[in-house]
Amino acid sequence: MTVWDELVGQDRVTAQLTSAARDADAYVTAIDAGQEPRLAGSSMTHAWLFTGPPGSGRATAARAFAAALQCLSPDRALGGAPGCGFCDGCHTSLVGTHADVEVLRTDLLTIGVKETRELVRRAQLSPAGGRWQVIVMEDADRLTEGAGNVLLKAVEEPAPRTVWLLCAPSTEDVLPTIRSRCRTLSLRTPPVAAVADVLMRRDGVAPEVAHAAAQATQGHIDRARRLATDERARERRAAVLRIPERVSDLGGALRAAQELVDAAAEDAKQLAGERDEKETEELRAALGAADGKRLPRGTAGVMKDLEDRQKRRATRTQRDTLDLALTELTGFYRDVLARQLGTAVALAGGESAAAVERVAAASTPERTLRRMEAILACRTALDRNVSPLLAVEAMTVALR
Repeated sequence: MTVWDELVGQDRVTAQLTSAARDADAYVTAIDAGQEPRLAGSSMTHAWLFTGPPGSGRATAARAFAAALQCLSPDRALGGAPGCGFCDGCHTSLVGTHADVEVLRTDLLTIGVKETRELVRRAQLSPAGGRWQVIVMEDADRLTEGAGNVLLKAVEEPAPRTVWLLCAPSTEDVLPTIRSRCRTLSLRTPPVAAVADVLMRRDGVAPEVAHAAAQATQGHIDRARRLATDERARERRAAVLRIPERVSDLGGALRAAQELVDAAAEDAKQLAGERDEKETEELRAALGAADGKRLPRGTAGVMKDLEDRQKRRATRTQRDTLDLALTELTGFYRDVLARQLGTAVALAGGESAAAVERVAAASTPERTLRRMEAILACRTALDRNVSPLLAVEAMTVALR
């Protein structure tokens, strides 16, 4: 299995990256042979920006390209494309242990100047043993303005064998000065049939469950996999899809909002609990305070920094969970609008078909659009740090 097999439904992007990996391989091979290397006119460049909607596989494409750049397969000398998926370069890049592939993903709301400066410092180094020094930034849209300015100089004048791979939902989410210096690759939402096929082949999911999960998530690969393999995820989604019929009065709207926020908080706590505990124990051990011993003098600030970082991560996890619920609600009303307009598009959530029909019959397309606008307004409010409960309450009241 090559590194490109993880890119579902992205044939055009795969072809572009394969061509660039060939040119990059020829460039390094020429250097190793003492010849004059050439990148002018090739499909390889030093900075890339991967864009696409959630679930399109932006980070997957970036990691696959990083692996192809480090590929050591002997088949390359016979005309084979880099990215075999089996050699040491490919394997260590994909599992995250390659010395010359740095992947930055954040559990926090933003990426600050400190983390970016560390990446820039590393980007100036020559490859330790690989063919390229590759920096993958999975959440480039979360760079603060100061961090973006720090990154700009490194992207503008990179080291000779350093490649930056930035990922963001759209080009508008990245500073214009940065995106103008990157080659942009736009990924699309994978077809539902392709996602279902991946779930069946790689995860052993039953065909009917795979198709239902792929259809419900509208081609979002990671969400489809979680929905197909996690019973709790299916129950949580079913609860969200019951909200439109629970908000007929003010009391029901407020109760639905409270339950939605509480469920997101509980989910965040569960996801972060084990990780937080492990991080705390590891730090205490490193400070010499394992097994319940007192912290050495002067180290309380270090523990406080860890606790603050964990709180920020929990906040982001809760917002991500809420955002997923709002996405499910948007899909529900999209189905309602489709039924009201008489279109033949497939329902996103097959198990909620009866509820879609009831809500569609009791409303009008104009009211459905206003409800979708209320959900969008809630997402915007959450992005602006409005209290989750207040934002969700305003939305559920507007859904009545």
